[in-house]
Amino acid sequence: MPPSSRTIRIATRSSPMALAQAENIAAGLAGLGVATELVKVTSAGDRWMGDLSALGGKGAFVKEIDDALLRGDADLAVHCLKDIPGDIPITAGLAFAGYPAREDVHDAIITRDGRPLAEQPHGSVIGTSSVRRAAQLRLHYPHLDVKPLRGNVNTRMARLDEGHIDILIAAVSGLIRVGHQDRITETLPIDTMCPPIGAGIIALVARSDDTELLDLGVALDDPDTHRQADAERAMLHALQGHCNSPIAGVATNDATGRLSLHGTVFSLDGTRWLDSHHWGVPEDPQALGFFVGSDLLRQGARAIISAIPH
Repeated sequence: MPPSSRTIRIATRSSPMALAQAENIAAGLAGLGVATELVKVTSAGDRWMGDLSALGGKGAFVKEIDDALLRGDADLAVHCLKDIPGDIPITAGLAFAGYPAREDVHDAIITRDGRPLAEQPHGSVIGTSSVRRAAQLRLHYPHLDVKPLRGNVNTRMARLDEGHIDILIAAVSGLIRVGHQDRITETLPIDTMCPPIGAGIIALVARSDDTELLDLGVALDDPDTHRQADAERAMLHALQGHCNSPIAGVATNDATGRLSLHGTVFSLDGTRWLDSHHWGVPEDPQALGFFVGSDLLRQGARAIISAIPH
């Protein structure tokens, strides 16, 4: 592919983590001979410190960036895939351009006293505003007191260091991006803390009629990550969950090339949970995603999801 004569304007949230991932994409494009510049956007989700459901859910982190693309103020958006709602299609006029290689999907624990979760005193406060994390913490660590905590990872780290909370939970990939991986006390296994749909995946989004950008996205695309993203989002779409739904899931490729998808749905208090784990062919990841979503619905996921206010 010949290098683009355009300077590609990359739209990104202005948080340190988002800027780090956008700069990684810019470096990838530079390797293809493409000049870039960053367009920093402060999303409604970044400005609002209350319950995300009041803003319409996680879409609050991506809407203004996507609007910049549609207006022509930017050419390429860099999103965390987990922030893109799965119960509705991508915004009309936009298209997924590619998914670079997936990063670590695990969640990590940082404690003030350096002890792991199982050794924390009864009533220790762990901060998170993720309903997915809160449900699984209540299930596996009922001795902890889960309290709401919003903000980017640096803001949340400051709350920990100032003593407002005893424990912080954050994505390993995010901690690595902002250089805080040395603070990790323990990394939680997936069977204890199943990740969100799209964990560790960066989604590149462009205007659907911008063939040059869509071609550049293909050059940065990782096929295994793309298949995993398609499977996980198909499951989320089948479940039609909202931003307050504790839905988790992760797809992987095994040594034989088969695609595996593990999906879970929790009640908010962690007392009820459903699991589904199936395998499919990599040629049709969406079929696997819809199958796992349908299996969870067969087990009663709709009743759990519908019982949660949004």
